[in-house]
Amino acid sequence: MTTAPARPSDDGGPPRPFRHWGRVSPVFLGIVAVAAVTGWATWTGFAEQPGLAVFLFVTAAWVVSLCLHEYAHARTALHSGDVSVGAKGYLTLNPAKYTHALLSIVLPVVFVIMGGIGLPGGAVFIERGRVRGRWRHSLISAAGPLTNVAFAVVCTAPFWLDALDGVPGDFRLALAFLALLQVTAAILNFLPVPGLDGYGVIEPWLPYSVRRQLEPFAQFGLLFVFALLWVPALNGVFFDAIDAVLRSLGISDFDSYCGFELYRFWQTDELCTMGS
Repeated sequence: MTTAPARPSDDGGPPRPFRHWGRVSPVFLGIVAVAAVTGWATWTGFAEQPGLAVFLFVTAAWVVSLCLHEYAHARTALHSGDVSVGAKGYLTLNPAKYTHALLSIVLPVVFVIMGGIGLPGGAVFIERGRVRGRWRHSLISAAGPLTNVAFAVVCTAPFWLDALDGVPGDFRLALAFLALLQVTAAILNFLPVPGLDGYGVIEPWLPYSVRRQLEPFAQFGLLFVFALLWVPALNGVFFDAIDAVLRSLGISDFDSYCGFELYRFWQTDELCTMGS
């Protein structure tokens, strides 16, 4: 489906979709502010309940990363020919503007709370007919999870740079858990399953007949992946891989586990309390 071409504005200025490309949503700025304030409270120990501060800090930072993930898709699509993303508000970083707020924001946060898994979320709606070239289609799909990779690199930098001296324990654990979420999101997103970004990367290179056969399964791809993760053996293999990646980045199993436990402040683990 395509939209009508942009109409000139009433005052003779640029077409309406172009006017909102550079405006950052106040909603997004508010989420960034929450992440900054609660991150400061976690670092300084200002909060009376450090677990609550960690919960708010990680949740806000996670939502920020989700917004950046969707923004990366939209911005890459814009430069690849789909100028409709401006009119849809995708470039404002407002989470309410994305295609499916439930899949893009709400469910990812719920899965973080329940199981410490970075749910990929729903992608923005790209008018692929406006995009020319298979490499551009692949890059649009890859842009989102690559944002999670970049976020993970930033979160883990103090660990692999051996720059943890002076970093408070609670903040260290919060970073470790946030890094775990980014790594899981990147890995899940890059799976070549219809409906996920990994499939979007390879889809332009598949024969048309194969794409037509797989297209009906796209809406069930994410559910299929999480159904598999409910299988204990597969769940164990998945998290073993996640732990291996985190260890290669300098984050110990203790840090990632206790970061998750500290995040769920309504329950306590004496091992983590003693070790931090």
